[in-house]
Amino acid sequence: MRKWSFCCLISVFIVYSFALAAGAAPKQAVPNSIVDISKENTYPNPTQDLPYLQPSKFAKQLTNSSNAKIENPELIRLLNESSVSSTPFAIGYRATIYLGQWPLNYQSLETSTNWEYQKINTNVLDNRGGNAPQKLYYKQETLKHVRGGLTAQVPNEEAVKKMMLLKAMKKTNLPLAFSTVVGIGTKKDQPYQVPVKKLGYLYAYAPAVNEKGKVTYGEVYIVLKGNKKKIVVKNVTTQGVGAWIPVQDRLSFSFTVSDQPR
Repeated sequence: MRKWSFCCLISVFIVYSFALAAGAAPKQAVPNSIVDISKENTYPNPTQDLPYLQPSKFAKQLTNSSNAKIENPELIRLLNESSVSSTPFAIGYRATIYLGQWPLNYQSLETSTNWEYQKINTNVLDNRGGNAPQKLYYKQETLKHVRGGLTAQVPNEEAVKKMMLLKAMKKTNLPLAFSTVVGIGTKKDQPYQVPVKKLGYLYAYAPAVNEKGKVTYGEVYIVLKGNKKKIVVKNVTTQGVGAWIPVQDRLSFSFTVSDQPR
């Protein structure tokens, strides 16, 4: 039994080591206080479907030729919709096409979660005059919008937010969105016991992910020389950026009892 357990531990360590070497960070542990309200939420939030956009053969050829890494889905989409025909008579042909200044890629440096990012609801049960324990349940009293956003202004904000959202979703495996809503009347059947001669307070919080990293900008050119095509990026700059991204349809509950009103 001891030999089998030791072998299992070695196997787990090897698998974990290979995962880290491949850049696969462990998913963040979700506390037991986090509750999924996606089925109970009276306000249907739209699902954030932001799969990584696959470049076309032509776009892949161009991005592979670039002197700077290109991950911006909007720029890849533009390249996917472009084409340049090759011709045997292109000897001596030269052209440079300026596509503008773009955010090229986002490098995530730190990802953390504040499970009590914003308090959105308080339920109270006064059992000071009761003869037996009473049950307190969560019920959303008002419709609540929870919004995130970048912590500082950067050029081409929407494209940067999309890249940050993609990285944060991949690292946390959580349903993230820069805006989410908890509808009025949303309920959960989980009871919280309020003792005799006590007041019970049930607080509901919306969690959010804090994403921090660097975004790289550059002026993008398509350079054509004969039948050769490539991307050249000039004036490359890097800027630090941070964002708060709410977790969609998840709540964190905190329950406490008191002798006096709070």
